[in-house]
This record gives sequence, C-alpha cells and structure tokens, in this order.
Amino acid sequence: MAGKFEVFTGSRGKQYFRLKANNGIPILASQGYADKRGCNNGIKSVKKHAADIKNFDKKVAKDGRVFFNLMASNGQVIAKSQMYKSRSGLNNGIKSIMNNAPDAEVVQVEK
Repeated sequence: MAGKFEVFTGSRGKQYFRLKANNGIPILASQGYADKRGCNNGIKSVKKHAADIKNFDKKVAKDGRVFFNLMASNGQVIAKSQMYKSRSGLNNGIKSIMNNAPDAEVVQVEK
C-alpha cells in the first residue's frame, strides 16, 4: 500500500501538503502555496522527482540533527523532511519517500 498526500489549508489561507507513509507517519512537508492549483503542481513535482536519489539534498541542522530537501530540476526546494537523529534514519526516510510518493493518493483534509 502506498502512502498518501494530505492537502490542507493553513491558518493564513495558504495551501499545504504532507506526504504520509503507509503507516500514517508524516515523512515530507511542503511550503505554503497561494492556491490549490499550485499545491497540486507541487505534489506532481514530488511524484516526479522522488524517483531519483540525486534530487534529495541532505543537510545538517545547527543542533546536529539531519534532514533533507527534495529538489526540483530547476534547483528549487519542493518539500522538506522531518528532522532525524541519525543518518540511517534520514536514509530510511528517503527510501520511504521514493517508495510512497509515486503512487500515493491525494486527499483533502481538515487541519
């Protein structure tokens, strides 16, 4: 079973999505979009770019935790991961996105 993209409206009216793994844990979060069309385009971009490991930009936070950005081919950040305590956790997160994103359904949720 694939994960799912949840689309929701934030407190300032912007549209967001998060990708949840098939176990329900959020594994990727978007920036805010002005409208649903932009948000849906962001989801399409995740589905497209999640297939290539080269699109995952690994980072280290000031506190030593690690995270990654999923990058579009134009160099822009599409979405960000959660923070991980270890590199192995980060690598498992990337694998989860690569496995879940391509076939994930898109659902509208209330926040």
